[in-house]
Amino acid sequence: MNVRRSAAVLAATVVIGTAAPAVAASPSPSPSLPSGLYGSGDPTYDGVWRQSYALIALHRVHDRLPVEAVDWLAGQQCANGAFPAFRANPAKACDAKLMVDTNSTAAAVQALSAAGGHDSAVTKAVTWLKSVQNKDGGWGFAPGGASDANSTSVVIGALLTQDLSVPEVRSGTKSPYDALLKLSLPCADGGAFAYQPDKKGKLSANADATAAAVVAASGMGPLTAKADSQGQPTCADAPDLTAARAAANGASYLAGSVAKDGFLKSALPGAEDQPDYGNTADAVVALAVQGGGGAAKKPLAWLERNSAKWAEQSGPAAYAQLILAAEAGGADPRDFGGTDLVKRLTETGPTPVAASKDDSGVSPWWIVGAGLAAGAGIGFLLSGRNKRKRP
Repeated sequence: MNVRRSAAVLAATVVIGTAAPAVAASPSPSPSLPSGLYGSGDPTYDGVWRQSYALIALHRVHDRLPVEAVDWLAGQQCANGAFPAFRANPAKACDAKLMVDTNSTAAAVQALSAAGGHDSAVTKAVTWLKSVQNKDGGWGFAPGGASDANSTSVVIGALLTQDLSVPEVRSGTKSPYDALLKLSLPCADGGAFAYQPDKKGKLSANADATAAAVVAASGMGPLTAKADSQGQPTCADAPDLTAARAAANGASYLAGSVAKDGFLKSALPGAEDQPDYGNTADAVVALAVQGGGGAAKKPLAWLERNSAKWAEQSGPAAYAQLILAAEAGGADPRDFGGTDLVKRLTETGPTPVAASKDDSGVSPWWIVGAGLAAGAGIGFLLSGRNKRKRP
């Protein structure tokens, strides 16, 4: 879930210079805000990502997706099926100067699958993702970049929306699960997942990568994640490690990480450790998937008490993360610590106009209006996703 963000985009630019010269620079900064986009922040590095997660979250709570928002997302796709983080002029064909990436593409696949009516676009995007699968079975952020746990996980989520058998999506003999298992640490080191090996091949536990990989290795994604009724996750080494076992091990690591304070921490250079709201929300989903509502209870309660200001400052992707955490963990996203997350997210996008309920008593349908409400955007990306610096 997760992702994939601005820090990853900038890092990917270095990779692209050596691995995929046909895809080079990112779009120019400070584009004008298009109609249909969630959030009012600069979408250069996160437009497709935040739009996709906004739509996924609204779908999970059974809200009708605004046509204008879905059309904006669909219009970001390039002719080869890939999506960039953002392109300011969808009428202009994608060229070598526009950087496309696996994370934006995989997130868009999931959102457009939720919206329905975009089968051709989704098929093209999945075909492109398969075409850039690495020899180890995984994906990096940029085509040709080294596989990482986050990118591989978000692509797995996309594959699952198409009812594809993940173990059968192979590059040679390797599947996406093979790539994730290579990044799984033994229980002596906590059972977590690493983002990538370092230059010496060493693996280090990464909470963000672990949360994403736990959900993916459990055979789920943002659209399909649901709480399991099993008890508190435990770590157990096995001679033949399976994806399911690695997922349980990773969840055990996350459970231990939030046991004391109820939240995950982020370590920024030159700053004291501080709560990481986004990673904590992702961890709630992972814990719910592997241990049910009981395993996710403490971090979910912490988010209910403390996340409102963060979400308000960070914008639609943050509201989407909290909605997914609430929905998976058994809380009410329409009354999350006194905040209606669904309403707040909706207010950052195309203005909906409520229609009256029909005789069946179903939820109101929405008619797409014009304009964008105030919201925040890129701050979420900058603070929440520098994967290499996570504890």
